Amino acid sequence: MIILLTGATGYIAQRLLPVLLENKHQIICCVRDKNRFDQSKFGGTGIEIIEVDFMKKETLQNIPTHIDVVYYLMHSMSNAKDDFSKAELITATNFKERIAATHAKQVIFLSGIVNSVHLSKHLSSRLKVEQTLKSDSYALTTLRAGIIVGSGSASFEIIRDLVEKLPVMIAPKWLNTKCQPIGIGDVIRFLAAVMFKKYTFNQAYDIAGPDVMTYKQMLLRFAKVRGLKRKIFTVPVMTPKLSSYWLYFVTSTSYPLASSLVESMKVDVVAEPNDLAENLQIHPINYEQAIELAFGKIEQNQVISSWRDAMNNTAYNNGFSNLVEVPQRGCFKDIRKMKVDDTERVLENIWSIGGVTGWYYANWLWDIRGFLDKLFGGVGLQRGRTSLNALATGSVIDFWRVILADKKEKRLLLYAEMKLPGEAWLEFKIDEQNILIQTATFRPLGISGRLYWYSVLPFHAFIFKGMIRNIVNSNK
Repeated sequence: MIILLTGATGYIAQRLLPVLLENKHQIICCVRDKNRFDQSKFGGTGIEIIEVDFMKKETLQNIPTHIDVVYYLMHSMSNAKDDFSKAELITATNFKERIAATHAKQVIFLSGIVNSVHLSKHLSSRLKVEQTLKSDSYALTTLRAGIIVGSGSASFEIIRDLVEKLPVMIAPKWLNTKCQPIGIGDVIRFLAAVMFKKYTFNQAYDIAGPDVMTYKQMLLRFAKVRGLKRKIFTVPVMTPKLSSYWLYFVTSTSYPLASSLVESMKVDVVAEPNDLAENLQIHPINYEQAIELAFGKIEQNQVISSWRDAMNNTAYNNGFSNLVEVPQRGCFKDIRKMKVDDTERVLENIWSIGGVTGWYYANWLWDIRGFLDKLFGGVGLQRGRTSLNALATGSVIDFWRVILADKKEKRLLLYAEMKLPGEAWLEFKIDEQNILIQTATFRPLGISGRLYWYSVLPFHAFIFKGMIRNIVNSNK
């Protein structure tokens, strides 16, 4: 069967793709930038990659007409929180028009549970997308999920941050809202199983695990699984804005996402009973089992995908290729060089930079820079990285984004996502003479950019010097 997979670089699609390939389907993956898709993770066979931006109608012609099933797994979360609903509707409308002109028989859409009378903007947008996707040209099957528990999921990582960082929490009253989480493995099983099941055509189903609980209970049960004692006190005085800042500073989430989550968490997200799981012979695991499975993947360094890798920066709208060529004119540079004796070891050190490993020198200064970035609305250092030692184009490393990771070329290029009065790149490259060249490039924006560079110049003098020395000499 020929399957079109949209949102192919996203959290859900990266988990679904191996299952579809295992079932011997031919998969056509829609991505905005081919450079972002790491095909090597999936064996390289049975996959075709096409570049499609559903916000740009002209690119939709790249979608072939001979397809059988389409998975709609796109979700717009703009930096400007009020923009995502409009973007989602445009995307859904363009998608519908193009797919209606193909041979597709079924579209499978993963949405959110929308049973409450009063919906958040996020859930209301999901419902509008579902209504927009309905068509006489194909059958729509909608699966509605609430909190998804799995290694790398936004919900899981936020809960983990709260529980592991705060022995005592003074939390907003929305922690008493009810939810019904589901494990990521069960979500993938449902998505794969409904394909071409005719009784699911033009139907919508809630999918969820067996446990209904409040968010407070969810946090406490998470703590119990991790062997931690936690106290949570809810107060009625936290406004939505204050709650969003609380979530933003304590966890690794961005402020727009924190704001959307807070608004959604004021709404009960409990599934309505249906017979889908019984018909498909799927038995969803409970909340504690989902947590244990997630940590099993983390401990084995087998996290396939992460919410961290989603990109909302407008700098990427024209693809990564425009950022690979680091500008030379009008830029400030800090260039360091050092002889390398063991190329493989040094490459492993470079490929492990950031996250748990840190930045090899003066990590406390990097921590301060991350904290300041958070204060000014940036991403900070808390995002970490998905894998301890594997990198691909599009991966996140703290407040950097991987633009190029090529071990054959012995080159790693990072682009800064921190708040800056300009643009910044950090490059590591080992040349033919086995010289490691470490280059920090900053393209300032106006006078403020130039003042910024000179203000941090004293720190660069020893941070970058110490970093290259330790990268070359470390035997971690």
